[in-house]
Amino acid sequence: MNEPAPLQGLTFTLAGPGRVGESLARWAVAAGARLAAVGISPSGRGADLARELGAAAVPPGELSSAGQDLLLVAVPDPALAAAAADLARRPQAAVALHTSGSRDAEVLAPLRAAGAAVGCLHPLLAFPRPLPETAARGAVFALDGDEPAIALARRLATAWQGVPVEIPPTARPLYHLAASLAAGGVVTLLALAHDLAERLDLPPEVSQGYRALTRSALEAATATQDPATALTGPAARGDAETFLKQLEALAATIPEAEPLIRLLARETLRQSSRTATLNAAQRRLLEEL
Repeated sequence: MNEPAPLQGLTFTLAGPGRVGESLARWAVAAGARLAAVGISPSGRGADLARELGAAAVPPGELSSAGQDLLLVAVPDPALAAAAADLARRPQAAVALHTSGSRDAEVLAPLRAAGAAVGCLHPLLAFPRPLPETAARGAVFALDGDEPAIALARRLATAWQGVPVEIPPTARPLYHLAASLAAGGVVTLLALAHDLAERLDLPPEVSQGYRALTRSALEAATATQDPATALTGPAARGDAETFLKQLEALAATIPEAEPLIRLLARETLRQSSRTATLNAAQRRLLEEL
């Protein structure tokens, strides 16, 4: 006998059919849930998703999830408070979950006052586009909120073969900053490397090489218990002569980037000092910086 789908019997509505909302809605339906309605944007975004998944396409000002298990709120972070206040004007589901990493459950307080348990279900993933359900496997899902909301968020993450983890509300700002560093920060530095290659008129193969180098460095870092043990480069080694010459060249090419790289080198040495005592060369470079 086949096992029932893990989310069989769960009915939900989606408010915010962007890349995150579309992804989670598809994952939920693939795991057996039923999507009842999608709040479409003024431009009509979300109508195709609703049609494809057999849901109603509803203008946001009319969206109601009364009698359902879940209202999934996946609007952009700055719009969350206003969306919660608007949604609370109409009957909603027993549980409301938002997908923001930077906000805790309290941003949905108007929905709690209207009778819903509220919480957060943040997938610790980058969404440059809607992702297939396989992307959720092994991914961390950051939870917080009322107990019934956390229980449902945990059920969803488990159904997607993710890893549910409770994040205290007080930790949310720096939790999300760290997530931005792990994704956007790395990409920003790779983009700077590409920018330098272009300014120096280097062959395009060099930028491809930087991409491969980034992948190999990340593989090395993620294979360790503490990524600081995988730090490399002149600054990490304390090679002041090489690094300061590089800084001088950078200041002549992209002067606005020089303070960033100087600070990055200081942070590299600080991180190195967490796992081992800095040697004399590293200490001298840190003093120079």
